[in-house]
Amino acid sequence: MYSYSLLEPECYYIVQEFEHDPNLILLQVKVVSDSCMYVSKYKECLVIEWKRKTDPIHDIVELLDDEAVKKWKDAYYNSEDAYNYEEGEE
Repeated sequence: MYSYSLLEPECYYIVQEFEHDPNLILLQVKVVSDSCMYVSKYKECLVIEWKRKTDPIHDIVELLDDEAVKKWKDAYYNSEDAYNYEEGEE
């Protein structure tokens, strides 16, 4: 078991938040205060929330390197644009 305090700001991590939930999420720490962290979670949609540094994370699966982050951003933002079009556009 890990905690949010281990995560570095601006880095992207793939984590399993809860032991009995096999789903993995991608998250990024945006802001660090004395006792909390402002975190972006990329699930079905973007979730931004404050977490205590002591809040548990079941498993930190991977810290993404710069190349993986770039590929993910390209895929994420391109698929997001696919749903943002006006009627009559192709």
